[in-house]
Amino acid sequence: MPALTLYPAIDLKGGACVRLRRGDMDQATVYGEDPGAQARAWQEAGCTWLHVVDLDGAFAGRSVNTAAVTAILANAKVPVQLGGGIRDISSIEAWLAAGVSRVILGSIAAKNPDLVREACRLFPGRIAVGIDARDGFVATEGWAETSAVATETLALRFEDAGAAAIIFTDIGRDGMLEGLNLDATASLARAVTTPVIASGGVGSLAHLEALRKVARDTPGIAGVIVGRALYDGRITPGDALRGLA
Repeated sequence: MPALTLYPAIDLKGGACVRLRRGDMDQATVYGEDPGAQARAWQEAGCTWLHVVDLDGAFAGRSVNTAAVTAILANAKVPVQLGGGIRDISSIEAWLAAGVSRVILGSIAAKNPDLVREACRLFPGRIAVGIDARDGFVATEGWAETSAVATETLALRFEDAGAAAIIFTDIGRDGMLEGLNLDATASLARAVTTPVIASGGVGSLAHLEALRKVARDTPGIAGVIVGRALYDGRITPGDALRGLA
């Protein structure tokens, strides 16, 4: 089977690269003030994609860290997927025109699925659906609100929409370094035909190897997002890439 794709995370708050714990904006650790330099560092380490989230934008409902994202795009020679506060067709179109390869639609997927389906139709292969879950239910608005919609229920609404990927994050594990929710990730990947990207909780090379093992029996798992473990040096990009091969 092909290697899983490693998506190093660049989460933006106040123009800086940060990581949160369980999505709490008050528990942000700053890892760098130069997002463009961070983009260069990840791609020079061999990463073939970058995962960028405008955290301020996720709460504001509109893009906030525009300058930081623009700096990343100016320095990135690899594809960039961007999420956080992108809630309408014009914003999607603007970011794709600016050089983003894939736009991630999260909160709007739960609140206005028709818009997401329209975006998938207008921009085939360039829309990912972000599903962030707390205890099995979809969370929105920068994870500040939890809905009554189950993860797989929302995913199935886009089964025939043509989304490029579903990015599944277990909020309870995000930034905690305790391991991915492998059971929920595999269950989601089996329920849909859209490729699933795992996120939330990677803290060691063993966690990536465990995902790789599960993915051998669950072909729908296509990649994984890693943040804090890479920034803390718990995993090197090279080791991560080899562990996912």
